[in-house]
Amino acid sequence: MAATVRIHGSPSGHAPDGSGGGFLGSGFFIAPSWVLTCAHVAMQGEGREVNVVFETGPGSGETSVAGTVVAALPESRHAAPTDPYAPPDPYATHDPYGGHDPSSGGWPAPDLALVRLLRPVEHPCVYVTERPGALFGGGNVVFSGWTLVDGRPTRLSGRCEVMGTYGGWADADAQIRLDGDWLIPGVSGAPVVDPARGEVVGVLKSRLGGSTGGTSIGVERLRSLPVPAGAVTAEADDAYQAVFHAHDRYHADRHNSPVGTDRTWADVQSELRAGAGRALNPQQRIDLLGRLAEFPPPVSTHSLLDQLERLPGVHPRDHRPAPRGWRDGLGALYEARGGDSALELILRYCMSVIAAERPYAVPSTITAEKSLWEWVKRIAEDRLSREFRNELTLLWHTGRYRADHDHRRASVAAPEAVRRPDSRPSVLLELEPRGWERDRYDWRIGVARHTGEVLPVAEDSHGTALDALPARIAAPLTEAFRRCDEPDSPAVLQVAVVRALLGLDVDSWRVPPDGPPLGVVRPVVVRCSDLAPPQTDAEAVERLARWNRTGNAVMRAEVVDCEDGLRVPVPESAELRSLAHETVPVLCRYGARPHPDAAAGLVRVLDGGFGVALWRRADGRDDTVCTEFHRRAADAVAESGTADRLPRKVLELRQGVHAGRTETFWSNGVALFYDDPHHPLPGSGQLLEAP
Repeated sequence: MAATVRIHGSPSGHAPDGSGGGFLGSGFFIAPSWVLTCAHVAMQGEGREVNVVFETGPGSGETSVAGTVVAALPESRHAAPTDPYAPPDPYATHDPYGGHDPSSGGWPAPDLALVRLLRPVEHPCVYVTERPGALFGGGNVVFSGWTLVDGRPTRLSGRCEVMGTYGGWADADAQIRLDGDWLIPGVSGAPVVDPARGEVVGVLKSRLGGSTGGTSIGVERLRSLPVPAGAVTAEADDAYQAVFHAHDRYHADRHNSPVGTDRTWADVQSELRAGAGRALNPQQRIDLLGRLAEFPPPVSTHSLLDQLERLPGVHPRDHRPAPRGWRDGLGALYEARGGDSALELILRYCMSVIAAERPYAVPSTITAEKSLWEWVKRIAEDRLSREFRNELTLLWHTGRYRADHDHRRASVAAPEAVRRPDSRPSVLLELEPRGWERDRYDWRIGVARHTGEVLPVAEDSHGTALDALPARIAAPLTEAFRRCDEPDSPAVLQVAVVRALLGLDVDSWRVPPDGPPLGVVRPVVVRCSDLAPPQTDAEAVERLARWNRTGNAVMRAEVVDCEDGLRVPVPESAELRSLAHETVPVLCRYGARPHPDAAAGLVRVLDGGFGVALWRRADGRDDTVCTEFHRRAADAVAESGTADRLPRKVLELRQGVHAGRTETFWSNGVALFYDDPHHPLPGSGQLLEAP
C-alpha cells in the first residue's frame, strides 16, 4: 500500500483535491523513480506529463512529484485497429476516472505505461515476480489502489478470484479474468498481488460494467516493450532492462544493508516460510537477483533463449512473452526441476551468465562476475556434491578465459559477414486464403530454426480480412522478431503464400501500424506454399544443385520476360533449366496486377527449380522504359555475390527508397523469392529420407 500511488493530471490550473491536477487513476512504484500504471490512465496527461502523489505510511503526509510517460503499450488507443468481424471485448468498460469513455471501445491491451519521475524522492517499491506468466492461474489475488469518495481521494483494497483468461497467452490482448469483488472507478493501474507468494503479478485494467470483477494484465507483458533499434551501449538505452535492474538492486541493497532497520520483502517472506521446499529461500533469491542486475543485460532475447536451451530440461520458448532479462531467465527455471537438481540448474545458469557475451562493457562487470562466482561457490559448498563443485570451478576458469578481462569480446556484436543468415533463426509468416470467404485469410507465425524446426508463436484459423491483417498480426510478429533479432542485425521474415498471392506486398505493411514498412526494417522474402514438388529424382537433384551453386558462386541475373523494352513470354521450363545454375531469373513485367502471361511465367520460373528469383510489383505497363531496371538489377545481384547476401541487399535498396535516395528508385516494388530446399516449409510434402 505504501508503494501504491495516485496518478493526476499535470499541475496546470486548480484542482479541488489539492493534487495540482484531476485524478486519473492508480499506479505503483515498480523501481526507484519508476511508476507502472495503465496506458489509459497515464496517457491522459497533457503532453505525456502527469503528477504522481503518494504517502509512505500513516501520518507521513503526501508527496507530489511530476513524471513523464516514457513508454506505453500500445502508444495509441487506435494503434491496433480491430478486425470488424472480431467478437467484441466484454471487458471494455473502464473507470470514468481511469481515462475511458466506454463507447470508445477502450484502450487495447496490454494497456501498460511506465512513468519516470522528474526529480528524486524517497519511496518504497513493490516486489515484482520473475516467474513466467503462463504459470500464473487460479487462486485469489489482492489489490490496492485509489478511488474518489465524495470528491476526495481514498485508499481502496480488495480481494478477487482468478477465473481464467480472456484471449490466449500468445495474444497481445490477453487478460486475466477476475471476479468476486467490486472494482470501483479509479483503481485502474493498481497492483495485483499473489498473496501465496507475496509478489506483484499484474496490473488492474478494467471493470465489468454493472457487475463484480474485471480484468488485469500480467506484468510479464512488459517484456514486449520495444527493443532498441541499434546496439545497446548502456543500461539506460533499454527501458525494460533499466527498470528491472533498478528493481532488483533496490531489494537486494535494502536486504543486505548493514545499517537498515526496516523489515524487507525477504524478511517478511522468511517469517511466513514462503520459500519452504524451494531451491532458493527468499534471502538467497533476492541476493541472486541483485547480483544478476549488476551485469549488462543479455545481448538479445535470441541469445538468452539459446543459453537457457543449453541447460538440461529447460524449454524457455514455451513462455510467452519470451524471457528478455537475466531475472526472466532465472524465473524460467523455477518449475523445471525439484530438490538439489533445481539448485544445480540455477547454478549452471549463473555460470552461463558469467560466460555470456555482453552488449557493452563497464568496469564494474569484472566485480560482478567475481561476486556472482563467490555466491555460487558458497551455495554449492553448503548443499551440493564435490563432483558438481569441481565442474563449477572448471566452468568459472573457462568463462574467465573467454571474458578476456578487458571485455574485448563483448565490445561489439559479431559482424554479419561472419554470421551467415542461414545459421540464425528467421520468422515464418504463412498466409492461406479461405476459398469460401473471399479476401479472408488464416495465418500462422513461427520461428524457423536452422535445424528445420519451426516453433509456433501464434495462429488464427477464423479468417482475417486482408486490410486488417497487418494490425492483427502486429503483436505476434513483434514477439517472434524479438526471439530472433540480434543488435543491428534483424532477422529475416519469410512470407509463405500461394501462387495467387505472390504479388502481395507484405514488405510494405507497417508493424506496428505507426512504424516504418516491414521491408525497411528487416529482410522480407517470399516463398510459395503450393509450389509443386519435384516430379522425379533428377529434378530434385537439379533443384538442390542449383541452390547450392548460388550459395558458393557469384550469381548473375537473367531477365526472362523482357527484351529491348518489350514484354516477351517467359521460356518454357526446359529452356529455363538450360540456364547456368548460378542464374537468378529477373521478371521485369510482372507488375502489381500481373498480365495472365506474366503470372504464368512466374510460375514457370518457380517450377523450373530456381530457389532465388527477383520481380517487381511496379505498374507493369507495356510502355515503361525498363533499361535502368535491367542494368541495376544485374548489378545488385552481382554485388551480392552469393544467395545468402541477397536478402540484405534488397533490404538496403528498400531502405534507400524509403529514405528518398534516387539511385535506389529503380528497385521500388521489388520482391525477392528465396526458397531454401534444405529447409522446406512445414507440411510442404517434401519427403525426407532416413539417414
